[in-house]
Amino acid sequence: MNTKIYNLAKKLGLVLKKKKLLITTAESCTGGGLATAITDVSGSSAYFERGFVAYSNTAKEEFLGVKRQTIKRFGVVSEETAKEMAVGALEYSHAEVGISITGIAGPTGGSKNKPKGMVCFALAYKGAQPKTVTTYFKGGRSAVREQAVLFALKWLLLEL
Repeated sequence: MNTKIYNLAKKLGLVLKKKKLLITTAESCTGGGLATAITDVSGSSAYFERGFVAYSNTAKEEFLGVKRQTIKRFGVVSEETAKEMAVGALEYSHAEVGISITGIAGPTGGSKNKPKGMVCFALAYKGAQPKTVTTYFKGGRSAVREQAVLFALKWLLLEL
């Protein structure tokens, strides 16, 4: 277990408990890594509502309500898709906060416009406009996935 990730997840849990918020995750390239980090903390059932691992385009459409047109127009790795994932996670859960992650962990799948290490995030709150951000990470598959989880935890702490 990565101590840095665990400590950030623990801090996030304290903030969510204090604010009486439930969180849901919608993950693609991290394969549930963020949900794992959050639920590694004892007592996380007080604030973690559910997690979606929607790896395929079909899963994103069926479980999160991502529009096929969005994927066709912007790509599965895009802020637009990430936004629909986060909003869908909120819609299909009882949480007040939803975060999504979609990206290219590698080593395959990258292109000139969307290189390996490109990861898009979205953060959605009930009753508010979602926020999105794209980040580029270096390293192999495991490193990209770990950095994406770290980024998500830090971003959540910053926004909450």
